[in-house]
Amino acid sequence: MRILIVGATGGTGRELVRQGLERGHEVAAFVREPKRLGREHERLEVVPGNVLDAAAVERAVAGREAVLSALGHKRWLYPTRILSEGTRNVVRAMETHGVRRFVCETALGIADAWWRLGLSYTLFVRPVVLPFYFHDKVRQERIVRSSDLDWILVRPGVLNNRPARGRYRHGPQVGHWLWGARISRADVATFMLDQLTDDTHLHQSPGLAW
Repeated sequence: MRILIVGATGGTGRELVRQGLERGHEVAAFVREPKRLGREHERLEVVPGNVLDAAAVERAVAGREAVLSALGHKRWLYPTRILSEGTRNVVRAMETHGVRRFVCETALGIADAWWRLGLSYTLFVRPVVLPFYFHDKVRQERIVRSSDLDWILVRPGVLNNRPARGRYRHGPQVGHWLWGARISRADVATFMLDQLTDDTHLHQSPGLAW
């Protein structure tokens, strides 16, 4: 499958690239700084561009069969719309070019899963440390939900760089109000790539955690 990965230089994005190539996909990595990807492969195309540049996003989306987004940033301390506006550009480009499947990583702890990241995240981390980031994730999800695409919103727990376990829980009941929910980026990438051909969670927002 010809897939585009948005946010390919982030932790989950790098795993998506690596595992996507291992599965035999033709992978296009959309990145602001191509040198940061640090990977070459005969089935890998590095596409430079900024997700806030609608024209660049449209050029990257054209000719793909599916898009996976692991878009993120580290501008946590002030309001930003990078996630929502970048995702809006991706959605519009997909609708323009007839690319249907969109698998988008967001997070537990927003919307109807606001309390599923555990007590410390619910009462401190989300409202005190990351309020702007999570507010924008809410806007991001609304944009995806309002589209006509075949979308899946993947909501992982707190991410880490541990090796993939290959075993994890997924679905609407993942997470707990008291205990934290964690998962590796490698396992998140595995689940996201599975959604390219699995309709079980179509138009749903499954949580994901060990």
